[in-house]
Amino acid sequence: MSQSVSLSPIAEDVYAAPQLTPEAMAAAAEAGFKAVLNNRPDFEGGPEQPTSAMIEAAARAAGLAYAHLPVQGGYQSPEEIAQCAELLKTLPRPLLMFCRSGARSSRLYQQAISLGD
Repeated sequence: MSQSVSLSPIAEDVYAAPQLTPEAMAAAAEAGFKAVLNNRPDFEGGPEQPTSAMIEAAARAAGLAYAHLPVQGGYQSPEEIAQCAELLKTLPRPLLMFCRSGARSSRLYQQAISLGD
């Protein structure tokens, strides 16, 4: 990945990142990622934010699996946490999760894996 993307490891094979662009998908694939999970609602950051559909098209073109599980920054419902847990079981690794800053994806991941405890 380029120097401009700050990746935070949240598990051995799962990383969180701030907002990614369609252009970042090829770099993610080159860096060895197999899947991308977008946790940001479309247009949360305004009309200049790339849509999930734009990012998904670029991810698939780069050979990545893609999922969109939009969640709010301050609260993730039990249903959303359960959906994330299911995605974590099925998406190939290494997995790159992203939202606005990376913090929401990190929290969602921690809550989802705690369901298995």
